[in-house]
Amino acid sequence: MNVQITEKYDIVVVGGGLAGFSAAVAAARQGAQVCLVQDRPVFGGNSSSEIRVSPHGAACFHAYARETGIISELLIEERAVNHEWITENGWTNSVWDMTMYDMAVRTPGLTFHLNTALLDLTMEHERKIHAVRCRTAGAETELLIEAEQFIDCTGDGVLADLAGCEWRMGSEGKDEFGEPHAPEQANREVMGNSIHFKAKDMGRPVPFVLPDWAIRYEDASFFYDQGRKPYDIRSGYWWLEIGIPWHTIHDAETIRHELTRHTLGVWDWIKNRDPQTRELAANYALDWIGQVPGKRESRRIMGKYLMTEHDPAGRTVFEDEIAFGGWFLDLHTPGGLLAPTSEPSSAEHYDQTTDYAVKSYCGPYGIPLRICMSKDVDNLMMAGRNVSVTHAALGTVRVMGTTALMGQAAGIAAAIAATEQLSADELLATRVPHIQQQLLRDGCFLPNVINEDPLDLARLAAVTASSEALLYGVGPGSSGTAEHLVDWTETKPQAPVLPVQPYDRDRLNRRTGQWIAVGDRPVRQLEVCLTNSSGAVQQVKGYLYAVESIWDYRTEPGRPVAELEFIVPEGEERWVSVPLDLEPGSDFPAFSYLRLDLLAHSGVAWIKAGTVIPGHASAYEIGGGKMRSLKENRSFRLEPPQNCYAAHQVTSGVTRPYRAANLWRSNPQEPLEQWLELSWEQPQEVHTVELSFPGHLFHEYHNYPPLYRDPQCVRDYSIQLWQDGCWIEAARVKDNYQRRNTVTLTPASGSFTADRLRVVIHGTNGDASAAIYEIRCY
Repeated sequence: MNVQITEKYDIVVVGGGLAGFSAAVAAARQGAQVCLVQDRPVFGGNSSSEIRVSPHGAACFHAYARETGIISELLIEERAVNHEWITENGWTNSVWDMTMYDMAVRTPGLTFHLNTALLDLTMEHERKIHAVRCRTAGAETELLIEAEQFIDCTGDGVLADLAGCEWRMGSEGKDEFGEPHAPEQANREVMGNSIHFKAKDMGRPVPFVLPDWAIRYEDASFFYDQGRKPYDIRSGYWWLEIGIPWHTIHDAETIRHELTRHTLGVWDWIKNRDPQTRELAANYALDWIGQVPGKRESRRIMGKYLMTEHDPAGRTVFEDEIAFGGWFLDLHTPGGLLAPTSEPSSAEHYDQTTDYAVKSYCGPYGIPLRICMSKDVDNLMMAGRNVSVTHAALGTVRVMGTTALMGQAAGIAAAIAATEQLSADELLATRVPHIQQQLLRDGCFLPNVINEDPLDLARLAAVTASSEALLYGVGPGSSGTAEHLVDWTETKPQAPVLPVQPYDRDRLNRRTGQWIAVGDRPVRQLEVCLTNSSGAVQQVKGYLYAVESIWDYRTEPGRPVAELEFIVPEGEERWVSVPLDLEPGSDFPAFSYLRLDLLAHSGVAWIKAGTVIPGHASAYEIGGGKMRSLKENRSFRLEPPQNCYAAHQVTSGVTRPYRAANLWRSNPQEPLEQWLELSWEQPQEVHTVELSFPGHLFHEYHNYPPLYRDPQCVRDYSIQLWQDGCWIEAARVKDNYQRRNTVTLTPASGSFTADRLRVVIHGTNGDASAAIYEIRCY
């Protein structure tokens, strides 16, 4: 006999993937009583140890674009405590599960039910959900859970479907919205489901015998000519995918079995048949194979706005912006392994200059709250791959880094609606600015919103520092610990990978650009390091632009502030200079970015720098008037050196490089301790200091090694108040590695009032400079 229990909360979140988990934690942190219902034994959805897809996001394609907020806290913590390397597929272990579980347990106001499936719901009336009915597997327990607000993060839109919401499934036709990626006619085709595997080096040859019920592969062209290259024999692959002719929801078990048959066949091909891999795989044994398929697409719930691919492609600015994305418009071929070719980019061998690649590259772009709000049920929101987007737009918003951001925003919005008893329309009409400011305060980034919190006392302060780093440039021999320079293969040490064609990325085969952060000083001279192997003097043409941001990828972003010509003598690594006469305020905005572009020249190479200077990036032209980000710097020097890391940037309202470096960085030639000081004309009562430190922005999560603590992140620091003619310590923090810190002051004097406050940085996790993106005081 089932036990029946009734519970009541402010908010119920159904679905414990990264979107649902972030929504539940965010809502609880706002003071709401929250219940998270998850039908699996672990949190994380596709990212969990059951499925093992590492979270992707905007930083894969854009330097400094990694998602922050709750997802950042989780990923930083996992890398700091996990002993194992992480890659794209198959390597997630239970450390990740426990990282999420630990946060859930430690979050006041959050109750969760694992192994608990949604069965049904009751409606108060046709536009309001009253309660959900759930069953906990193995416990013979039924739960009736009542709430004021509900958030559907089931992926399949199960809750919204039960509530009678309109939804779409399949692809819109080109005639409906004119989307470049849409087929000519609408259809029911969706992207498929995937499972992964992991293999283990046994140190000796081990056999593998393919079961007779599995699929046997014999054709090398299926893999190498159709975009299914087995690029790492130890784990894989996103292209182990099957959808149509089966239904991704109702035929999920059939798809799981078919995927198992095909995955075993792929491993048999790698292990026993492929001439390129069988020797590499001789000592490898199949260690794990997933049995919970990861889904890409099913129902999309119609919201108060339907986002089309024109929005991310055109970087639409929304008044209700609450998240951002930056993955490309990644639409997998329906059918997966059963289709003639794999996902288009892979089938084109990741040539980033094809028509498809050019039209698919987008972002970073803003995401509106309205796609997370049901148009049919007033107290229902959604986050994840079931939000209100077209099939084409889903190609970019569906990745987990992006869905986690939408989840955090939905959780904050639902908490405000529940606490203030607001209708959905009232929430949109009156509380969007508050939601945006709360997201920023909680560590998130919004492309078109800055910190304007009237309660933040730091915005009223003058800012000074013990020292400020200057930007001189960067060269081939430069080194440093600032940004984690990594080649993709470095994340898989000693991995037996297939050989790749060498590519001279330094050569100016295409127009190449380097962003340069400037302060409020003139620019009198610019140098670049070039190699001329042509045997004769060459001329390289260049342009210098004042660009909107570090992600201004327009090939021609306006009228250049200078047209340049570099006369390059024959030889390797020659520094070539041009004179300039540029003034801040007239030729370029102070504390902004200049972009130096060198045009294509087959006989000349622009040498890659030996490190990446914080806040700097490069790009190359891909066609269609677009450039594409590179995770490197090209060598340059400028005179006079720029004060782009000035102390006052900690109150710029932005916590990453964007329209400026937005970073205070101390002089690396001066020893730690270093300090940053706020001073007010009148004494202020300060109880809490909130800090954003640098690091964990440049690359995606899976590019970082085990037990990683970003060198830029401040490790040990204290906060001091100026009282009675001396500095009084009000807080001390040791062994920090998280990007965002909230510190409650406990001054020895017992008084919280002061007209000066200092953050004294005693040590970092390896960098020679102390650095802070933002300081807030409350």
